[in-house]
Amino acid sequence: MSYPERKRKKTRWSPPLSTPNPSLPDDLLLSIFARVSRLYYPTLSLVSKSFRSLLASPELYKTRSLSGNTEICLYVCLRCCSGYRWFTLCRKPDQTITNNKERKSSGYALARVPILGGSPNVRSSSLVAVGSDIYNICGSINKASPSSSVSILDCRSHKWREAPSLPVELCSVSASVLDQKIYVAGCYNQVQGNGYPDSRKNSFEVLDTKTQIWETKPVPCCSGRIYNFFNSKSTCIDGKFYVVTEDRGSEVAYNSKEGRWDSKELGMGGFMFSDSYCEIDNVLYSVYDGAFRWYDTEVREWKDLNGLFQLPKFSAGACVRLADYGGKMAVLWDQLPYHYGYQKEIHCAVVERPTRYEMWGKSCEIWGKVEWCDLMLTVPTSYVLVKVLAATL
Repeated sequence: MSYPERKRKKTRWSPPLSTPNPSLPDDLLLSIFARVSRLYYPTLSLVSKSFRSLLASPELYKTRSLSGNTEICLYVCLRCCSGYRWFTLCRKPDQTITNNKERKSSGYALARVPILGGSPNVRSSSLVAVGSDIYNICGSINKASPSSSVSILDCRSHKWREAPSLPVELCSVSASVLDQKIYVAGCYNQVQGNGYPDSRKNSFEVLDTKTQIWETKPVPCCSGRIYNFFNSKSTCIDGKFYVVTEDRGSEVAYNSKEGRWDSKELGMGGFMFSDSYCEIDNVLYSVYDGAFRWYDTEVREWKDLNGLFQLPKFSAGACVRLADYGGKMAVLWDQLPYHYGYQKEIHCAVVERPTRYEMWGKSCEIWGKVEWCDLMLTVPTSYVLVKVLAATL
């Protein structure tokens, strides 16, 4: 008697259950992170608390420095009703199609910088970047409350720390960087015996960022003329610290090597009082009255910056900020969308390193090319674009 052959029961194969891998050692993670562009750090910090801690650790930046992986990072400061908010340029985790025009995104975004304890009061002319630090040379937001405080934002850990205070309390301040030193031109209130301010006096202070020591320098007095540093603007060109006075018609330059002031009527100040200017490769650029210009020191006049066809025509009152982004030009501006309601947009563009073309005689032109341009943020209309800076990390 034969028995019918049993059919084998078919079973679906499934892989064996995997056990979680042990976490990678911190030393190995630091070595990996040091080789990754910092543009991806905001995304990596979302993975876990341990990642976030390692990305803000001093050991990571020591490893980056030893391996030669330092890079330029863009920081943006916005003022809102509750204080100040900081953002940094980063790469988006994915490349997606955005907006109604169905164009591809640039792949960049502004990520909020988490700062414990918030940010101190700042103003555009008092913020400067030296290496991985952003210095806040705190002239007073309220003219009735002068200040001598100086604070530093460490862009590696995103923590503020106190720095040596100014020798005097300033009611107006403008700062620029030259050879790792911060030059500060400002005014302080001279007080009478009864305790009331008598008049404003000029102040000129220099901070050596290596020694963290302030040095008071003589204020300018050229050919019997005393220049007023109240609400002045400053920049560094040709190895000199230039101060443009409030009347827009006078510039005075401090030669750090010779330790003296020179009075020069260069005409560069007319396009510097909107806070929309920066220096790149020893050339001063400005956005004023809706147009991009650069200052030709040879013929002492402002000229149009050509080639920026992808950028919009800014209105006369538009808030535009410029920064030297490692030789490139970072341009940020705000604008109201067509149906804006209670919000406005923050846009960013990066212009390739401007190129100078010699023409004839002393005449020349500078052309720029927009590398990318994109919408970064949508914020309430109460937000104000304060400053854009580039730190080296």
